[in-house]
Amino acid sequence: MTLATASMAIGLAAQSAAPPSISNTVFEMPNGGKMTYGISLPADLAAADDTGGGESEPRPLVLALHPGGSAPYYGSRFMQQIVEPGLRDWNAIIVAPDVPARRWNNEQSEEAVMALVEEVMATHTIDPDRILVTGFSMGGRGTWYFATRHSDLFTGAIAMAAYQGDASLDGLGSMPIQLIHSPSDEVVPFGPAQDTANELATRNHPSGLIQVDGAGHYNMGDYVGPLSQAGRWMWAEWED
Repeated sequence: MTLATASMAIGLAAQSAAPPSISNTVFEMPNGGKMTYGISLPADLAAADDTGGGESEPRPLVLALHPGGSAPYYGSRFMQQIVEPGLRDWNAIIVAPDVPARRWNNEQSEEAVMALVEEVMATHTIDPDRILVTGFSMGGRGTWYFATRHSDLFTGAIAMAAYQGDASLDGLGSMPIQLIHSPSDEVVPFGPAQDTANELATRNHPSGLIQVDGAGHYNMGDYVGPLSQAGRWMWAEWED
């Protein structure tokens, strides 16, 4: 999958706030390696940093996990084209690493990503009640992995065009989770996502499934609007 194929559609929510400040940088991993990543800071927070004004209030944190791809700062491009526009009205800090070990759902990637999240939380004032993990395709599978293994940290998850895989629903605890998927997906079938949504509903788990009609797997731009919708749902769950 290439991000060049993604539409640059921008949802209404993305138009409600000023564009953020995006930086691409490098994280020193615990094992001594390096992981490239992008980070998005809300416009007002970036301006305060520039003037030495500091941070006035805790911000939501979003971990964005990219789909399959290995170019440097691929995660940052995914963040800028899909996640940041969809969730811009949150005024969140968004961190988007490049996968360090071919896929997200393994211990090497887990160790590196969690260390990065911890560094971001140590550097910025984060609202501990609003920490989201989200991703598309391979990144959606990673969303399931991180959500079910770290429900003590993440307070919400949005999995897009993704398999649940062997992630246990029990691992979610009470975490709200929203699935976004298209019946026209030719790579990751819609049926398993529907089955998972039905199982979550049976358990009375705070969850939902947003159906993206007519979108093929490589039409990621079609997910910006549904992601914005999922974001509003998630925020309402957090408010409750």
